[in-house]
Parts: sequence; C-alpha cells; structure tokens
Amino acid sequence: MPDSTPPTIPAATPETTAAPAGPSNLRLRVIWGVIGAVLLLGSVWFSPFTFGLFFAAVQAIMLWEFYRMMRAGGYAPATWIGVGVSLVLFTGFAYTTFITDYLAATGDVPHVIGNAVIYQNRMNAEYYGLFFRKMLPAVILLTPVSLILVEMRNWPRVKAPFTNIGITLTGLLYVSLPMTLLNIIAVDSKSGYDYRRVFALLFLIWASDIGAYAVGRAIGKHKLAPQISPGKTWEGWAGGFAMTLLVGWAIGYMLPDMPLTHRLVAAGVVAVFAPLGDLAESMLKRSVGVKDSGSIMPGHGGLLDRFDAFLLVLPVLALLQLLAG
Repeated sequence: MPDSTPPTIPAATPETTAAPAGPSNLRLRVIWGVIGAVLLLGSVWFSPFTFGLFFAAVQAIMLWEFYRMMRAGGYAPATWIGVGVSLVLFTGFAYTTFITDYLAATGDVPHVIGNAVIYQNRMNAEYYGLFFRKMLPAVILLTPVSLILVEMRNWPRVKAPFTNIGITLTGLLYVSLPMTLLNIIAVDSKSGYDYRRVFALLFLIWASDIGAYAVGRAIGKHKLAPQISPGKTWEGWAGGFAMTLLVGWAIGYMLPDMPLTHRLVAAGVVAVFAPLGDLAESMLKRSVGVKDSGSIMPGHGGLLDRFDAFLLVLPVLALLQLLAG
C-alpha cells in the first residue's frame, strides 16, 4: 500500500542544484513499472516453465535483498547458502507441484537443453519427480547443519553465531517459503497450471494497492500504524478493501469456474494481509535503518519492496486452497 503522505523535500543546496538533469522519478517509475509488468505478465502467461524460472529468480533476489538489509543492521547471515537453498526448494517444489503431476500425466514432458527441446517420457518425468521429493527433505534437514559448520569455521571472527543462523533461516521462512507456495496457487486441481489464477492474484493485490493509495490521498486522516508507516491511513485501507472485493467479483469473467464465494474469500484475504505484508517490510526496513530493500528497479526500490504483500497473503491463500481440496 503506497504512502499517501507526500515525501519531505530537502532544501536545495549547491550540490543538488548543480546536479545534471535526468529523468524524473515519476518517469523512471513509469518506465520501469511497464518493463516489470511486461516481464511479469509475459512469463506467467507463456508457460509454467517461464513462470517457474521468473519467480525462482524473483524470490532469490528478494532473499538476497533481505540478507543485505540484515548485514546493514550489523548481522552476518550466510547469504549464498540461503539463496542456494531457496533456489533448490523453489525449483523442486515447482517440479513436483505441476510439471510432474500435470505434464507427466499427459504423456511427454518437454525438457529444454540449450536450444534443443527433448521430450521425456512419463517414466523419466516420474523419476525426476521422485528425485526432487527425496531431495527436498534432505536439503531442509541439512541446511541447519551446514549453517552451524559455517559459523564454527568463522568463529570467533564473526560474533553471535546462532543469531546469524537464525537470521539466515528466518529469511527462508519469511521470503522463500511464501514465494514457493505460489506454485500451489498457480495450479488447478483439475487442469494443472493455470496462468489466470496468478493473474487473478496479481489483480487483487494491485487493486488493494491502488484503492488504498487513491482513497488515502483523497480523504485519509486517521493513521493506521504511525510508528511503522506514517502515511498509511484507515481510510486508505478501507478504500483498498472495497476495491479488492470489487475486483474479486470482476475476475469471475476471467475464472468463470471459480465460485463467487471463493473469489470473495480470496479477495478478503488479500485485502487484509497485503497491507500487513507491506507494514511488516516497512518495520523490517526501519529496524535496520534502510530506506529501500534494493535498487534493481529505479524509482521502485528492490523486488522485496514490490512483492512484500505476497509474503503474508500466499501462506493464507495456500492453506485455504489445501483445506478446500
């Protein structure tokens, strides 16, 4: 949910007035916003493989940004171990969730090697599915052992070893696990991977964001969480909630097989937990004295700034989907 309070503009100084002219912040936001949206929607729409590759990279960069902020706060997480584990978990879960379970059931599974596409038969697909199912528990169980060994090697040069281990694991739980659960949201139990389900989630989160910003700017007066994010208001939250419910009803045209009750429940989850996800990341940044999680998208900050709402929304939606069967 963007802040409705305009940023404080510092007084001009000789250094700032003499700076060379460049694209305005708004212009940069628009340009990079369009580029990001095209990459995001295109990868989701094109195939489950591009979806998996895109979000595997996104969650890895988000986790790297989390660890970078923790380092700015004086901690020493095992960044490369954490990022490596996150890639293994996301890739393995994606394969076992829809590539094996859905594509293997259809007969042949496309496997890309370089520029060649080799079609594996169902037996090979099931073999790799079994491999990932055995590998994932091994990775989960051995990660704490690996982190302890790293801290023993670094001791006493690096202080607070178990704090660093806890932060490394916290990053995996806070960032990578929720983003990995996106694979569950993307799969329909009857038809397999369905890009429309991911589109629907994106539209709901964007509706919450836009509605909160518009209403907060227009009539926002009562602060929602002033100690964490002074610009957010209860009026903005109510506006985001209303627009999210409206979009939840409208996506019935895109997902006609999804009952209205399910769409409105999903919209309600997004309306409540997306702003909380934004507040959680704001609290994180304030706790370590960082303004943005990164600078990968000029004018937008880092990917963790862009996808923070997902981190609380996805666990709740995935749980509800699993319970609903």
